[in-house]
Amino acid sequence: MSAATSDPTLPQDAQGILALAARSMFQLFSSISQGMFLIDHSGRIVWVNEGYRRFLPALGFDGVDQFVGHMVEEVIPNTQMRRVLETGEPVLVDLLTNKAGTFVVSRLPLREEHDDGTGPVIGAIGIVLFDHPQTTLQPLVAKFALLQRDLDEARRELASQASRAARNGLEGGLPRQAKYSFASFIGSSPAAVEVKRHARRAAQSSSPVLLLGETGTGKELLAHAIHGASARAAGPFVSVNIAAVPDTLLEAEFFGFAPGAFTGADRRGREGKFKFADGGTLFLDEIGDMPLTLQAKLLRALQEGEIEPLGSNKLVAFDARVIAATSRDLPALVAQGRFREDLYYRLNVLPIRVPPLRARRSDIPALVEALGDEVAQRTGDAPPELLPDALALLAGQHWRGNIRELRNVLEQVTMRSESQRIDAVQLERILREAGLEQVELPATLQPSQDAGEQAALLRPLSQQVAELERKAIAAALASTGGNKLATARLLGISRATLYERMANP
Repeated sequence: MSAATSDPTLPQDAQGILALAARSMFQLFSSISQGMFLIDHSGRIVWVNEGYRRFLPALGFDGVDQFVGHMVEEVIPNTQMRRVLETGEPVLVDLLTNKAGTFVVSRLPLREEHDDGTGPVIGAIGIVLFDHPQTTLQPLVAKFALLQRDLDEARRELASQASRAARNGLEGGLPRQAKYSFASFIGSSPAAVEVKRHARRAAQSSSPVLLLGETGTGKELLAHAIHGASARAAGPFVSVNIAAVPDTLLEAEFFGFAPGAFTGADRRGREGKFKFADGGTLFLDEIGDMPLTLQAKLLRALQEGEIEPLGSNKLVAFDARVIAATSRDLPALVAQGRFREDLYYRLNVLPIRVPPLRARRSDIPALVEALGDEVAQRTGDAPPELLPDALALLAGQHWRGNIRELRNVLEQVTMRSESQRIDAVQLERILREAGLEQVELPATLQPSQDAGEQAALLRPLSQQVAELERKAIAAALASTGGNKLATARLLGISRATLYERMANP
């Protein structure tokens, strides 16, 4: 905002209009705002309007005379007017909170009149736009407060994680957060809706969860989603694939180890995954592959909330929610003595069975679209467009590898197809070349073996209806021994209609 009220390049009458507009705008702001004040180039308050005077008692002043003449930052806590003076840049909309309340404010610099309009800043004007933003701007203020709270929590969590990572000597090793939500579990089939319903309920609990299902059904994705929807979402999500870790290293991986616990051990020692998941969730994938020797220690850790690092005689407390998953038949393993029964019951508090893909075939089109886009992003190629008969072919497969196998098929289709539009015949050829078993066209897509029957259907419909009527009448007459009344009743028509149809074959 400029202090100038005239422009020498304008005609005299235009200059008068400009000066009048400047005065009018100042008066307008003063009248419609909740309060307004002016400061000079040093930051001293030189004027306040009538509206601003009602804030003075809350700021500790009995009258205007006590308020005017002070430096602005001395009498208005948290003000940013000094920054406007120093930078010459306006702050059009901002939130100001101090002991007088929370306000939506604007701050505008005042410049000395220069021909080019770039004179030095000689003061600034502060305007209170709203004095009760919680009411007038409630959605905006609520969103601002939520974002600020989330930011503060994220900063605290990152600082905590960085500290733990530094103690563990990890290179950039911050614990992984949840990558997926329930929206990532694609499907609207009854089976998909039901499993998501159970998983959402499990997210509201702190009890152990056991995810059961074939390989490739999305158990790890659901584990991420449960953690992300739980009260521990701000904590780390730590995953261990038991089948991928050698048995000899599992104990150290789980519980950590003390300095010099074994030959080649880090001199500083190391915290295990249980402690690393402290405050969050520990996901134990393929729990059915855990060796018996370690199952007893796992059970003790779950029961006591304590672990004993390898080579140490000290117990370390931890607070981690456990989600386990397996594609194996745990009750059968228990019966065979290969999985501890007490550990099974400890993990099987909230069991969730994840359905195989063949139990949710109606989800395949949506999965194809999502997975096709994912494959396209990874390969750099355009996603394939599968025609209805190709989708029907996919729906007819057994899918032993479930969604993981479907993703692999789509990648094969993307890489092997010469056309972006894929029909069932092309897809069948690609699948056979890729070595997939049990690939065959659904019966509805099989070509007809009777060419004559196929051609007979390609005639005018009136001819086909007349022929069907003649055959039906002949069959009914034969059944009733030629009795016209009985024939008419059998066909559900009147005797007159029967005679008419017989007269005009």
